[in-house]
Amino acid sequence: MTIGAGIAAAGGADLLAQSQVVETNVDIKTPDGTCDAAFFHPPTGSHPGVIIWPDAFGLRPSLREMGRRLAGSGYSVLVVNPFYRVAKAPVVEDASNFNFSDPPQRAKLTPLMGSIGAAGAVEGDAPAFVAWLDSQRQVDRSKKIGTQGYCMGGPLVMRTAAAVPNRIGAGGSFHGGGLVTANPNSPHLLAPKIKAHMYFGVAANDDAQQPDAKTKLKEAFEAVKVPAEIEVYSQSQHGWCISDMPKQANGQPIYNKADADRAWAKLLALYKEALV
Repeated sequence: MTIGAGIAAAGGADLLAQSQVVETNVDIKTPDGTCDAAFFHPPTGSHPGVIIWPDAFGLRPSLREMGRRLAGSGYSVLVVNPFYRVAKAPVVEDASNFNFSDPPQRAKLTPLMGSIGAAGAVEGDAPAFVAWLDSQRQVDRSKKIGTQGYCMGGPLVMRTAAAVPNRIGAGGSFHGGGLVTANPNSPHLLAPKIKAHMYFGVAANDDAQQPDAKTKLKEAFEAVKVPAEIEVYSQSQHGWCISDMPKQANGQPIYNKADADRAWAKLLALYKEALV
């Protein structure tokens, strides 16, 4: 009963911290225009900054929830709209009803993802986001900045860490897509430009489709002596960290709360160690 009470008390403390988080909609000037974003921070003090790159469904309530949760743990968090070049957020309010097997629905995502995947897009955005965070009184500029991304956000994390290596101290990719490709601009080839401590949480089905990707990632970061942990979540499918992901074709949920919480704990440990 004592242990249970302790867990309940800890959960209550987390909820209390999140309830006190300040949330603001902000606009950030970039080389390509104005990015709409959401900024979350504790009510007082200055804290390490974090940039969150959403998945292909963009900035929406589930990602705001993530920003609020992270701010409740003592970070000043910027959740960006990666698609600002073509649309204001939210482009999708709730992803749970999205049908991946429907070509017209999938086609709606193509221009959105193309806008942030274009050459030079992140390389222009990332320095602008870092500069914006560094101008906020709620951000402790003596600490490194973290960045995390989900699905398509995984490679954006790597591009961010490579674009602003002296400020990005940690990067977390969760069920990241396209981290290792055969193209000359493959994200894993950016390892020599990255100084951040990295964590890669890999979905079971992604690993099954590309089993050598984890090895190539490991080798790329070992070659430049940059700390990188790569972990396969053998019980989880691509998208498991996001609470509003649609169901799998077999009717089972993609979101896996137990593994999402485990990934979150890995993220907090990474930031605690590296954002110094």
